[in-house]
Amino acid sequence: MEAHTLLALPIVLALEPVAGEPPPRTTLSRDEAAELAELVAADLHALVPQVDAARLALAGALFDQVELLRPGFPVWATLDELARRVPRGQLDNVVAFGSHEGHMPAQPLEPSSVFAGGPMRLLPMSLLASESLADELSGELEIQLVGRGEASALTADWLMRTLGIRLEHVRYLSRNDLLALTCVQYEHVNLASLWTLLESALLSPERSETTLSARGLSLRYEQGTVLAQSPSRWLAAQTGDAAERAHALAGVLFELRQHAALLAAHRLPLSLQADAGEAVEAGAGYVLETLAAAVPGREPPALFAHEAAGLGIIAITVAQRDGGNALALAHGYPLQPGALAPLLALLADRYGIAAELHALGRVVLDDDGRLGAPASTLH
Repeated sequence: MEAHTLLALPIVLALEPVAGEPPPRTTLSRDEAAELAELVAADLHALVPQVDAARLALAGALFDQVELLRPGFPVWATLDELARRVPRGQLDNVVAFGSHEGHMPAQPLEPSSVFAGGPMRLLPMSLLASESLADELSGELEIQLVGRGEASALTADWLMRTLGIRLEHVRYLSRNDLLALTCVQYEHVNLASLWTLLESALLSPERSETTLSARGLSLRYEQGTVLAQSPSRWLAAQTGDAAERAHALAGVLFELRQHAALLAAHRLPLSLQADAGEAVEAGAGYVLETLAAAVPGREPPALFAHEAAGLGIIAITVAQRDGGNALALAHGYPLQPGALAPLLALLADRYGIAAELHALGRVVLDDDGRLGAPASTLH
Protein backbone atom coordinates (compact mmCIF):
# COMPACT_ATOMS: atom_id res chain seq x y z
CA MET A 1 0.00 0.00 0.00
CA GLU A 2 1.77 3.17 -1.16
CA ALA A 3 1.39 6.39 0.81
CA HIS A 4 -0.22 8.27 -2.03
CA THR A 5 -3.14 5.79 -2.16
CA LEU A 6 -4.04 6.34 1.48
CA LEU A 7 -7.06 8.48 2.35
CA ALA A 8 -7.10 10.43 5.60
CA LEU A 9 -10.05 10.11 8.00
CA PRO A 10 -9.77 12.96 10.55
CA ILE A 11 -10.85 12.44 14.17
CA VAL A 12 -10.19 14.12 17.51
CA LEU A 13 -9.91 13.17 21.15
CA ALA A 14 -11.99 15.77 23.01
CA LEU A 15 -11.03 16.60 26.59
CA GLU A 16 -13.37 18.53 28.88
CA PRO A 17 -11.42 19.68 31.94
CA VAL A 18 -13.20 20.49 35.18
CA ALA A 19 -14.31 24.13 34.95
CA GLY A 20 -11.56 26.54 35.87
CA GLU A 21 -8.79 23.95 35.56
CA PRO A 22 -7.21 24.30 32.10
CA PRO A 23 -4.25 22.03 31.32
CA PRO A 24 -0.96 23.60 32.46
CA ARG A 25 0.59 22.77 29.08
CA THR A 26 -0.67 22.27 25.55
CA THR A 27 1.77 19.71 24.13
CA LEU A 28 3.03 16.23 24.95
CA SER A 29 6.61 15.09 24.58
CA ARG A 30 7.51 12.55 21.92
CA ASP A 31 7.49 9.69 24.44
CA GLU A 32 4.20 10.84 25.95
CA ALA A 33 2.57 11.14 22.52
CA ALA A 34 3.73 7.60 21.67
CA GLU A 35 2.28 6.23 24.93
CA LEU A 36 -1.04 7.96 24.31
CA ALA A 37 -1.16 6.73 20.72
CA GLU A 38 -0.96 3.11 21.90
CA LEU A 39 -3.84 3.70 24.32
CA VAL A 40 -5.89 5.44 21.62
CA ALA A 41 -5.23 2.60 19.18
CA ALA A 42 -6.62 0.11 21.70
CA ASP A 43 -9.69 2.27 22.31
CA LEU A 44 -10.42 2.64 18.61
CA HIS A 45 -9.92 -1.07 18.01
CA ALA A 46 -12.59 -1.80 20.66
CA LEU A 47 -14.99 0.56 18.89
CA VAL A 48 -14.19 -0.21 15.25
CA PRO A 49 -11.94 -3.28 14.76
CA GLN A 50 -11.33 -2.31 11.11
CA VAL A 51 -8.95 0.42 12.28
CA ASP A 52 -6.27 -2.27 12.57
CA ALA A 53 -5.95 -2.15 8.78
CA ALA A 54 -5.32 1.61 8.82
CA ARG A 55 -2.45 3.74 10.07
CA LEU A 56 -3.17 5.87 13.15
CA ALA A 57 -1.41 9.25 13.22
CA LEU A 58 -1.62 11.34 16.39
CA ALA A 59 -0.41 14.84 17.23
CA GLY A 60 0.45 15.29 20.90
CA ALA A 61 -1.01 18.79 21.11
CA LEU A 62 -4.17 20.28 22.59
CA PHE A 63 -6.07 22.75 20.43
CA ASP A 64 -9.19 24.86 20.58
CA GLN A 65 -11.80 24.13 17.92
CA VAL A 66 -11.17 27.46 16.18
CA GLU A 67 -7.59 26.33 15.56
CA LEU A 68 -8.68 23.07 13.97
CA LEU A 69 -11.57 24.47 11.93
CA ARG A 70 -9.70 26.70 9.53
CA PRO A 71 -9.81 26.72 5.70
CA GLY A 72 -7.79 23.82 4.39
CA PHE A 73 -7.74 22.22 7.87
CA PRO A 74 -4.00 22.99 8.22
CA VAL A 75 -3.48 21.02 11.45
CA TRP A 76 -4.80 17.79 9.93
CA ALA A 77 -3.11 18.49 6.60
CA THR A 78 0.25 18.82 8.37
CA LEU A 79 -0.34 15.74 10.51
CA ASP A 80 -1.25 13.67 7.46
CA GLU A 81 1.79 14.88 5.53
CA LEU A 82 4.16 14.00 8.37
CA ALA A 83 2.55 10.59 8.86
CA ARG A 84 2.91 9.70 5.17
CA ARG A 85 6.66 10.31 5.39
CA VAL A 86 7.16 7.68 8.09
CA PRO A 87 7.97 4.26 6.58
CA ARG A 88 5.10 1.84 6.95
CA GLY A 89 5.60 -0.89 9.54
CA GLN A 90 7.20 1.24 12.22
CA LEU A 91 5.53 1.42 15.66
CA ASP A 92 3.00 -1.27 14.71
CA ASN A 93 1.43 1.11 12.22
CA VAL A 94 0.86 3.77 14.88
CA VAL A 95 2.79 7.02 14.51
CA ALA A 96 2.78 9.87 17.03
CA PHE A 97 4.32 13.35 16.96
CA GLY A 98 5.22 15.17 20.13
CA SER A 99 7.32 18.10 21.21
CA HIS A 100 11.11 18.08 21.38
CA GLU A 101 12.96 20.82 23.23
CA GLY A 102 9.69 22.72 23.53
CA HIS A 103 8.67 22.58 19.87
CA MET A 104 6.38 20.44 17.76
CA PRO A 105 7.82 19.12 14.46
CA ALA A 106 5.91 21.66 12.35
CA GLN A 107 4.46 25.10 13.08
CA PRO A 108 0.79 24.23 12.34
CA LEU A 109 1.00 21.63 15.13
CA GLU A 110 1.86 24.31 17.71
CA PRO A 111 -1.26 25.32 19.68
CA SER A 112 -1.63 29.04 20.39
CA SER A 113 -1.61 30.23 23.99
CA VAL A 114 -4.35 32.70 23.01
CA PHE A 115 -6.94 29.90 22.98
CA ALA A 116 -5.47 27.74 25.76
CA GLY A 117 -8.21 28.56 28.28
CA GLY A 118 -11.13 27.19 26.26
CA PRO A 119 -13.60 24.77 27.86
CA MET A 120 -12.72 21.92 25.51
CA ARG A 121 -9.27 20.80 24.38
CA LEU A 122 -8.94 18.80 21.18
CA LEU A 123 -6.15 16.41 20.28
CA PRO A 124 -6.13 15.78 16.50
CA MET A 125 -5.65 12.38 14.89
CA SER A 126 -6.04 10.78 11.48
CA LEU A 127 -6.62 7.27 10.26
CA LEU A 128 -4.86 6.72 6.94
CA ALA A 129 -6.67 3.98 5.06
CA SER A 130 -6.69 2.47 1.59
CA GLU A 131 -9.40 3.57 -0.80
CA SER A 132 -11.11 0.20 -0.50
CA LEU A 133 -11.25 0.46 3.29
CA ALA A 134 -11.86 4.19 3.71
CA ASP A 135 -15.58 4.30 2.88
CA GLU A 136 -16.49 1.44 5.18
CA LEU A 137 -14.24 2.68 7.97
CA SER A 138 -15.53 6.23 7.69
CA GLY A 139 -19.14 5.07 7.97
CA GLU A 140 -18.39 2.90 10.99
CA LEU A 141 -16.54 5.71 12.72
CA GLU A 142 -19.44 8.12 12.25
CA ILE A 143 -21.82 5.58 13.79
CA GLN A 144 -19.69 4.23 16.61
CA LEU A 145 -18.06 7.44 17.81
CA VAL A 146 -21.41 9.18 18.22
CA GLY A 147 -22.93 6.34 20.20
CA ARG A 148 -19.98 4.80 22.03
CA GLY A 149 -17.13 7.28 21.71
CA GLU A 150 -16.14 7.64 25.37
CA ALA A 151 -12.44 7.01 25.88
CA SER A 152 -11.50 4.09 28.11
CA ALA A 153 -10.87 4.63 31.80
CA LEU A 154 -7.24 3.70 31.17
CA THR A 155 -6.84 6.48 28.59
CA ALA A 156 -8.68 9.05 30.70
CA ASP A 157 -6.60 8.20 33.76
CA TRP A 158 -3.36 8.45 31.76
CA LEU A 159 -4.36 11.90 30.50
CA MET A 160 -5.25 13.18 33.96
CA ARG A 161 -2.01 11.89 35.50
CA THR A 162 0.19 13.08 32.66
CA LEU A 163 -1.38 16.52 32.29
CA GLY A 164 -2.05 17.00 36.00
CA ILE A 165 -5.71 17.91 35.57
CA ARG A 166 -9.17 16.54 36.30
CA LEU A 167 -11.40 15.73 33.35
CA GLU A 168 -15.19 15.70 33.19
CA HIS A 169 -15.32 13.81 29.88
CA VAL A 170 -12.92 12.33 27.35
CA ARG A 171 -14.41 11.12 24.08
CA TYR A 172 -13.60 10.53 20.44
CA LEU A 173 -15.29 12.60 17.73
CA SER A 174 -15.11 12.52 13.97
CA ARG A 175 -14.38 15.83 12.30
CA ASN A 176 -18.01 15.87 11.16
CA ASP A 177 -19.06 15.56 14.80
CA LEU A 178 -16.86 18.53 15.66
CA LEU A 179 -18.37 20.56 12.83
CA ALA A 180 -21.89 19.74 14.03
CA LEU A 181 -21.01 20.62 17.62
CA THR A 182 -19.54 23.97 16.59
CA CYS A 183 -22.61 24.73 14.49
CA VAL A 184 -24.87 24.20 17.51
CA GLN A 185 -22.64 26.37 19.69
CA TYR A 186 -22.69 29.27 17.22
CA GLU A 187 -26.43 28.99 16.71
CA HIS A 188 -26.90 29.08 20.49
CA VAL A 189 -25.22 32.50 20.68
CA ASN A 190 -27.13 33.88 17.69
CA LEU A 191 -24.26 33.51 15.22
CA ALA A 192 -25.87 31.07 12.80
CA SER A 193 -25.09 33.38 9.89
CA LEU A 194 -21.39 33.28 10.69
CA TRP A 195 -21.44 29.49 10.78
CA THR A 196 -23.11 29.43 7.34
CA LEU A 197 -20.14 31.30 5.90
CA LEU A 198 -17.54 29.37 7.84
CA GLU A 199 -19.00 26.02 6.82
CA SER A 200 -18.82 27.07 3.18
CA ALA A 201 -15.18 28.17 3.59
CA LEU A 202 -14.29 24.84 5.22
CA LEU A 203 -16.22 22.35 3.11
CA SER A 204 -16.82 24.02 -0.26
CA PRO A 205 -14.34 26.92 -0.55
CA GLU A 206 -14.90 27.29 -4.28
CA ARG A 207 -18.60 28.10 -3.78
CA SER A 208 -20.00 31.53 -2.85
CA GLU A 209 -22.48 31.84 0.02
CA THR A 210 -24.71 34.77 1.01
CA THR A 211 -26.59 35.26 4.26
CA LEU A 212 -27.94 37.92 6.65
CA SER A 213 -26.74 38.48 10.19
CA ALA A 214 -29.23 38.50 13.06
CA ARG A 215 -29.46 42.30 12.70
CA GLY A 216 -29.89 42.18 8.94
CA LEU A 217 -26.36 42.95 7.78
CA SER A 218 -25.64 41.30 4.43
CA LEU A 219 -22.70 38.88 4.54
CA ARG A 220 -21.09 36.96 1.69
CA TYR A 221 -18.33 34.37 1.49
CA GLU A 222 -16.42 34.54 -1.78
CA GLN A 223 -12.99 33.31 -2.87
CA GLY A 224 -11.59 32.83 0.61
CA THR A 225 -12.90 36.08 2.12
CA VAL A 226 -16.01 37.13 4.03
CA LEU A 227 -17.46 40.38 2.69
CA ALA A 228 -19.75 42.38 4.97
CA GLN A 229 -22.17 45.05 3.84
CA SER A 230 -20.90 48.53 4.63
CA PRO A 231 -22.38 49.60 7.99
CA SER A 232 -23.06 53.07 6.56
CA ARG A 233 -24.93 51.51 3.62
CA TRP A 234 -26.86 49.31 6.06
CA LEU A 235 -27.73 52.42 8.08
CA ALA A 236 -29.05 54.21 5.00
CA ALA A 237 -31.75 51.55 4.63
CA GLN A 238 -32.97 51.83 8.23
CA THR A 239 -35.95 53.81 9.46
CA GLY A 240 -36.72 55.67 12.67
CA ASP A 241 -35.53 58.90 14.25
CA ALA A 242 -31.88 59.81 14.71
CA ALA A 243 -31.60 58.25 18.18
CA GLU A 244 -33.09 54.97 17.00
CA ARG A 245 -30.85 54.84 13.95
CA ALA A 246 -27.74 55.64 15.98
CA HIS A 247 -28.63 52.89 18.47
CA ALA A 248 -29.22 50.45 15.61
CA LEU A 249 -25.83 51.28 14.07
CA ALA A 250 -24.09 50.65 17.40
CA GLY A 251 -25.84 47.27 17.59
CA VAL A 252 -24.81 46.19 14.12
CA LEU A 253 -21.20 47.25 14.72
CA PHE A 254 -21.14 45.29 17.97
CA GLU A 255 -22.34 42.31 15.97
CA LEU A 256 -19.71 42.92 13.29
CA ARG A 257 -17.02 43.00 15.99
CA GLN A 258 -18.18 39.57 17.18
CA HIS A 259 -17.99 38.25 13.65
CA ALA A 260 -14.56 39.80 13.09
CA ALA A 261 -13.13 38.22 16.24
CA LEU A 262 -14.36 34.74 15.38
CA LEU A 263 -13.41 34.99 11.72
CA ALA A 264 -9.89 36.05 12.74
CA ALA A 265 -9.68 33.06 15.09
CA HIS A 266 -10.70 30.78 12.22
CA ARG A 267 -8.19 32.56 9.93
CA LEU A 268 -10.85 33.80 7.53
CA PRO A 269 -10.28 37.38 6.27
CA LEU A 270 -13.03 39.99 6.60
CA SER A 271 -13.55 42.95 4.28
CA LEU A 272 -16.42 45.09 3.04
CA GLN A 273 -18.60 44.71 -0.01
CA ALA A 274 -17.72 47.38 -2.57
CA ASP A 275 -20.48 49.61 -3.93
CA ALA A 276 -20.24 51.48 -7.21
CA GLY A 277 -17.83 54.41 -7.02
CA GLU A 278 -16.47 53.40 -3.60
CA ALA A 279 -13.26 51.72 -2.52
CA VAL A 280 -13.01 49.30 0.41
CA GLU A 281 -10.06 47.79 2.21
CA ALA A 282 -9.21 45.87 5.34
CA GLY A 283 -6.25 46.26 7.68
CA ALA A 284 -5.07 45.08 11.07
CA GLY A 285 -8.42 44.66 12.78
CA TYR A 286 -10.31 47.36 10.90
CA VAL A 287 -12.24 47.87 7.67
CA LEU A 288 -12.39 51.10 5.70
CA GLU A 289 -14.63 52.49 2.97
CA THR A 290 -13.66 55.51 0.89
CA LEU A 291 -16.58 57.53 -0.48
CA ALA A 292 -14.96 60.54 -2.16
CA ALA A 293 -11.66 62.30 -2.72
CA ALA A 294 -10.70 65.44 -0.81
CA VAL A 295 -11.46 68.65 -2.71
CA PRO A 296 -8.41 70.92 -3.24
CA GLY A 297 -8.73 74.48 -1.94
CA ARG A 298 -11.07 73.66 0.92
CA GLU A 299 -10.23 73.18 4.57
CA PRO A 300 -8.10 70.10 5.23
CA PRO A 301 -10.07 66.99 6.16
CA ALA A 302 -10.51 66.15 9.85
CA LEU A 303 -11.05 62.91 11.77
CA PHE A 304 -14.20 62.44 13.86
CA ALA A 305 -14.88 59.63 16.33
CA HIS A 306 -18.40 58.25 16.68
CA GLU A 307 -18.95 56.71 20.13
CA ALA A 308 -21.53 54.43 21.70
CA ALA A 309 -22.13 53.53 25.33
CA GLY A 310 -20.25 50.39 26.34
CA LEU A 311 -18.50 50.10 22.98
CA GLY A 312 -16.29 53.18 22.87
CA ILE A 313 -15.33 54.40 19.42
CA ILE A 314 -17.32 52.47 16.83
CA ALA A 315 -16.48 54.46 13.69
CA ILE A 316 -14.11 57.13 12.39
CA THR A 317 -15.37 59.55 9.77
CA VAL A 318 -13.01 61.56 7.58
CA ALA A 319 -14.87 64.75 6.68
CA GLN A 320 -14.06 67.98 4.85
CA ARG A 321 -15.94 71.18 5.63
CA ASP A 322 -17.43 73.29 2.84
CA GLY A 323 -19.20 76.36 4.15
CA GLY A 324 -22.02 75.09 6.31
CA ASN A 325 -21.68 71.48 5.20
CA ALA A 326 -19.36 68.59 6.04
CA LEU A 327 -18.59 66.16 3.22
CA ALA A 328 -17.87 62.62 4.42
CA LEU A 329 -14.85 61.28 2.54
CA ALA A 330 -14.42 57.93 4.31
CA HIS A 331 -15.62 55.81 7.20
CA GLY A 332 -13.34 53.46 9.11
CA TYR A 333 -14.51 50.84 11.59
CA PRO A 334 -12.13 49.53 14.28
CA LEU A 335 -13.34 45.98 14.89
CA GLN A 336 -10.64 44.54 17.14
CA PRO A 337 -8.68 45.80 20.14
CA GLY A 338 -5.61 47.72 19.06
CA ALA A 339 -7.02 48.56 15.64
CA LEU A 340 -7.65 52.26 16.29
CA ALA A 341 -4.01 53.40 16.23
CA PRO A 342 -3.10 51.85 12.85
CA LEU A 343 -6.38 53.09 11.38
CA LEU A 344 -5.67 56.67 12.52
CA ALA A 345 -2.10 56.47 11.25
CA LEU A 346 -3.30 55.30 7.84
CA LEU A 347 -5.89 58.06 7.54
CA ALA A 348 -3.51 60.79 8.71
CA ASP A 349 -0.91 59.71 6.17
CA ARG A 350 -3.42 59.32 3.35
CA TYR A 351 -4.98 62.77 3.81
CA GLY A 352 -1.80 64.58 4.88
CA ILE A 353 -3.20 65.65 8.24
CA ALA A 354 -2.35 65.17 11.90
CA ALA A 355 -3.74 62.05 13.57
CA GLU A 356 -5.88 64.28 15.77
CA LEU A 357 -9.21 62.72 16.63
CA HIS A 358 -12.25 64.84 17.41
CA ALA A 359 -14.35 62.92 19.92
CA LEU A 360 -18.05 63.39 19.28
CA GLY A 361 -19.29 61.55 22.37
CA ARG A 362 -22.11 60.01 20.34
CA VAL A 363 -23.02 58.85 16.84
CA VAL A 364 -23.52 61.83 14.55
CA LEU A 365 -25.84 61.55 11.56
CA ASP A 366 -26.37 64.04 8.75
CA ASP A 367 -29.73 65.50 7.69
CA ASP A 368 -30.42 62.39 5.60
CA GLY A 369 -29.81 60.05 8.55
CA ARG A 370 -26.44 58.88 7.25
CA LEU A 371 -23.19 58.65 9.18
CA GLY A 372 -21.65 62.13 9.08
CA ALA A 373 -19.76 64.82 10.94
CA PRO A 374 -20.52 68.26 12.44
CA ALA A 375 -20.57 71.08 9.94
CA SER A 376 -18.94 73.54 12.38
CA THR A 377 -15.31 73.40 13.45
CA LEU A 378 -14.64 71.59 16.71
CA HIS A 379 -12.20 73.06 19.24
